[in-house]
Amino acid sequence: MNLGLSTFTYTWAIGVPGSVPEYPLSAMGLIDKVSGCGLELVQIADNLPAEKLYECELLELRQYADEKGVSIEMGGRGITPEHTMSCLNSAEKLGSDILRMVIDMQDFEPDLQTIISIVREMEPEFKSRNIRLAIENHDRLKAKEFEKIILGVNSDFVGICLDSVNSMGAGEGFETVSEILIPYTINLHIKDFTIFRAAHKMGLVIEGRPAGKGMLNIPALIDRVSETGKCKSAILELWTPPESTIDLTISKEEKWAQESINYLRQVIWKN
Repeated sequence: MNLGLSTFTYTWAIGVPGSVPEYPLSAMGLIDKVSGCGLELVQIADNLPAEKLYECELLELRQYADEKGVSIEMGGRGITPEHTMSCLNSAEKLGSDILRMVIDMQDFEPDLQTIISIVREMEPEFKSRNIRLAIENHDRLKAKEFEKIILGVNSDFVGICLDSVNSMGAGEGFETVSEILIPYTINLHIKDFTIFRAAHKMGLVIEGRPAGKGMLNIPALIDRVSETGKCKSAILELWTPPESTIDLTISKEEKWAQESINYLRQVIWKN
């Protein structure tokens, strides 16, 4: 399994609404980070939307990645036919063999039958480009509902991007989610976490941790996903809690990324 970094490894360095650094991390800057730490894969997702780039910019980005020995995976958000096609075209120009998509976006939360219909209609486009659609489990839908989507489409070109924390937003623990979705997983997001009581004791807080420092049993997860032979890439994502300033937060995020990479090298590269 190939270890890679994501635009969601360096979320704060790229910038979030209301907190954008003076010099945001660019896609090429992220490729430099990937190459600099000896990795060969990057996933460019919806917080740095490649589908908004001109064709010449996409080709320039691909050439830069090629020169650095880095492969690109494309990610997007919003599975409307028009937007999915835009992301798919960008994935093709970037040389990505996968398109990871989050279903929902602002003012678009389709029901299951609508999702299945859209993906079915678009499946020939994925097949003709030899690109697989990886649908990410996210906050709104349950794992069984994601399974229904995959079974309803019934294509080797459609699978799951399994995220280790997102489904907690739908009230499901990862053991339940992974048991259901690992058989369909073609892309893996490794995001470690911890859960603790709020200071006032009236509720729980889910918070990110560097890989290997939280509650996620990463070695067992890698073993289970590897057994299917369907998933070729594991992408590190981080939920880094912010510090008092953006500079301190970015520094912490960088430290967490390096700690996580060092840990994951030991776990993934032995598989």
